[in-house]
Amino acid sequence: MTSRPQLRNRFVLIGDFALIVISVLGSFALRLNVSELPFYFPAAVVMCAVALLIKIPVYFNFGLYRRLWIYASTNELRLITAAVTTASVLTSGLMLLLVNFKLIQPGMPRSALGIDWLLSLVLIGGSRFALRILAEQSAAPREGKARRVLIIGAGDAGALVVRELQKSSQLNLIPIGFLDDDPAKQNHQIYGVSVIGKVNKLSSILDAQKVDEVIFAIPSAPGNIIRLVNDACREKGIASRTMPGIYELIGGRVSVNRLREVDITDLLRREPVRVNDEKVGRALEGRRVLVTGAGGSIGRELCRQIARREPAELVLLGHGENSIFEILLELQSNYPSLKLIPIIADIRNAQRIDSVFKDRQPEIVFHAAAHKHVPLMEANPVEAISNNVIGTRNMVQAALDHNVERFVLISTDKAVRPTSIYGATKRLAEMIVLDAAYKHKRAFTVVRFGNVLGSRGSIIPIFKNQIAAGGPVTITHPDMLRFFMTIPEAVYLVLQASSMQNGGELFVLNMGQPVRILDLAEDLIKLSGLEPGRDIEISYTGIRPGEKLVEELWDEGTPLTQTLHPDIFRLDQDASLLIPNLSQAIEQLSALSLTPDRDAINKLIDSLIPGSSISEAQPSSDLQLSTLDL
Repeated sequence: MTSRPQLRNRFVLIGDFALIVISVLGSFALRLNVSELPFYFPAAVVMCAVALLIKIPVYFNFGLYRRLWIYASTNELRLITAAVTTASVLTSGLMLLLVNFKLIQPGMPRSALGIDWLLSLVLIGGSRFALRILAEQSAAPREGKARRVLIIGAGDAGALVVRELQKSSQLNLIPIGFLDDDPAKQNHQIYGVSVIGKVNKLSSILDAQKVDEVIFAIPSAPGNIIRLVNDACREKGIASRTMPGIYELIGGRVSVNRLREVDITDLLRREPVRVNDEKVGRALEGRRVLVTGAGGSIGRELCRQIARREPAELVLLGHGENSIFEILLELQSNYPSLKLIPIIADIRNAQRIDSVFKDRQPEIVFHAAAHKHVPLMEANPVEAISNNVIGTRNMVQAALDHNVERFVLISTDKAVRPTSIYGATKRLAEMIVLDAAYKHKRAFTVVRFGNVLGSRGSIIPIFKNQIAAGGPVTITHPDMLRFFMTIPEAVYLVLQASSMQNGGELFVLNMGQPVRILDLAEDLIKLSGLEPGRDIEISYTGIRPGEKLVEELWDEGTPLTQTLHPDIFRLDQDASLLIPNLSQAIEQLSALSLTPDRDAINKLIDSLIPGSSISEAQPSSDLQLSTLDL
């Protein structure tokens, strides 16, 4: 690794002594004729002494000798300007007093004071930035050895990436140009690197120029643009990396360290819409927030994004100690001043949950804890009922008893006309939350969305493992469709929806167009540098009990209302979510779940949920793992 030369600040201090004297003498020389210089020389000597006595301490107090000037930026320029101006004003004031009291014989040209300020600014500032320029030149990678990089996107992220590449010789990367679709940027330069064309010209530019790597630096770009770039790079055999999406970068900084390989979440990324960021921040800032399932995929991302909004306290509640420990370490590292409370507890234990609420007194609760795998819950209905239904009831009751202001349940599209135990238990969880909202006039709400990409045990890791093993990739049916969203995007919209709630709402996230699981598998195979059907086979295993070919986000005929956010809708007048005597029905279901009578359980659930058809599904012990969580 090439190290940058650094000049110790004591040498900078010695240099400033000389520069201050040069500035004072220079101000007199510029103001006076040569013949007048000897006459005013005594005044110049006095001003040199005054300037040294005043300016050096002022520069020290402003921190000009505690900086690494090889990293100087506009912030340092503002600091230098303030320090030089303050020192010059003090110097000028003292010199004017000395002249007025005739302590300097003869007097002095007052305009020299202004010239001294200007020269000091140029000399002091110029010397600092000269150190940075020299350091960058010595650290720049040699053209012959460095890899040539093309940057997609000439916005803020692209500019920051180029700047870091230029500063970091150990990366051994040289930016050779930008591609950007903005006509106003064409043929312009950013940090000396030209915008050489538009993104749709990538293929021809890769043919015309020597490019070793392409970096995609548009965090807000939709997946179709990323797919275009990735396909062109794959076709030419050129490596490509990308910045994370905008939802992954919220509250974080853009840097070369965030670059990663293109993955499936990038290809399915949608153009982000950010509307109520300030409102979300106000809703969470300074509040006590509790997240259940904090060690899970959704729960972890909830904790990350909530932490960025500076709550007074964040309670991480989960059943698995390892997962809670991992997210605790991450948050402690990234937010050292945030009060974090890790709690290992089972939401099925009503007394334990009540004691947690009594002790921590949360004001806002995000309930993400749930058993979620369709085939596993089909084989273990008792666990699905006890965790997803009884656990939610315990959480809601504790929230009511301890005056929680806002309660948000994370739900799923499988709750609509459920065909599986998992979907049915999530529908009952929705009913419990909304029933409490209406009966007690509380700000309790539900946010429902489809599948998220990359969650633990979901289809993406399974496909990746199958590809790494050489195949085959197993899919239940070639026409199976699912809604997909990235975890950061889903959580961001959950927080947006929670800031809109008044109580009793069921929000549905705009999941975009459904994606064929077959297309998803083929994209993953291609991202691995292989070809579907040639390098990796795809096989079909058949639809299993509890699965649908196509999921739905709401019951047909239920009216949707647009909210203030274009990607969030509110379901209105869904009478199926409110039934009389719900608490008695839940007690009956809880008692039945302790018996081996699966048929009675299914029939009771079907009677409670309009459109439910779990009685028609037959439990299976053959747990194929190709589409878990779908």
